[in-house]
Amino acid sequence: MNVNLGPVFDQFVADLLKTGHYQTQSEIIREGLRLLKEKEELRQLRLAELRKEIAIGVAEADRGEFVDAEETFSAIRKRSAERKRTRG
Repeated sequence: MNVNLGPVFDQFVADLLKTGHYQTQSEIIREGLRLLKEKEELRQLRLAELRKEIAIGVAEADRGEFVDAEETFSAIRKRSAERKRTRG
């Protein structure tokens, strides 16, 4: 495989080689790909967890286990206004 990284990444790879931490360009690219793979796997895990939480919320709503948004926000606004009055 032959890949053109462009001047910015070419320089970045050259700088990393100069540090001596990496021996070859391939080693650097493999490390970058490992990190990208890890990031993607983490994103997939977070997405799966979010979907699970949404499914739980939908099931709770289907069973009628939810709060009325208008009533809840009205109560929050009322408490906030009361706090402002007592502080001011």
